Amino acid sequence: MVTRLLEHGHRVVAYDRSTAAVAACAQGGATGAGSLAELVSAITDRPRVIWIMVPSGAPTDQTIDELLALLERGDIIVDGGNTNYKDGLAAYERAKAHGVSLIDAGTSGGVWGLREGYCLMVGGDDDAVRRCEPIFTSLAPTDGYAHVGPAGAGHFSKMVHNGIEYGMLQAYGEGFEILEKSPFPFDLKQLASIWCHGSVVRSWLLELAVLAFENDAKLEGIRGYVDDTGEGRWTVQAALDENVPAPVITLSLLARFASRQDESFSAKVIAALRNQFGGHAVQHEGQNA
Repeated sequence: MVTRLLEHGHRVVAYDRSTAAVAACAQGGATGAGSLAELVSAITDRPRVIWIMVPSGAPTDQTIDELLALLERGDIIVDGGNTNYKDGLAAYERAKAHGVSLIDAGTSGGVWGLREGYCLMVGGDDDAVRRCEPIFTSLAPTDGYAHVGPAGAGHFSKMVHNGIEYGMLQAYGEGFEILEKSPFPFDLKQLASIWCHGSVVRSWLLELAVLAFENDAKLEGIRGYVDDTGEGRWTVQAALDENVPAPVITLSLLARFASRQDESFSAKVIAALRNQFGGHAVQHEGQNA
């Protein structure tokens, strides 16, 4: 993101706990800083705009609180991380009490963002967002940025965006597993590739599947272990809070939990009970299927 901002003519002061990351930014043309205090003092423009990308929860809260002790009234913090929208709203109120504007910018694009641009879903007060618009339009591709609502709306929409992503990934994963297990010698890369052209299931995720199968046709070098970073859980919780049925997103989250199990205790319970009530056969440890 620093590189993209520099390429669009912005002056950037960069700080990270990793000195190597700061050095890389400085080599690219940014001004390096050794602490948040040094970063704030190095920004001479007013109002200052501080963009943070920090892991959600305590690290984000601590960073914001440290900044609030350093900033002046009228300055702006943009939280571009995957913060829970409820935490973001609480931080917005803390910032407001200091006379500082807090913008929540849901950011999507990942490692491809430098080349393709970052999709930005921005929530916050109109005036603060307007002041930061040159930054947002530099980071985003054409039509890839919008002010979607008041404080909290940016992080909420990014949360749901990631929940949708969970469902899409699960559908692709299940479909390709059916193909891989079928009696036909499918070339999965070939199928993914042709589906990218004219198919109703075409998407950027499918384009990435082409790259994945090109690197490892049967994905034999990858464990089927799928982590989650919180947004899927929050989306399911939001659905529960609003009484919205969201079975696909919910099941895709639960499938990630299942992917992390070497052995399922619940499956053992089911096998044992089937044996008890119906005399169904059970397999014992060390027995082949």
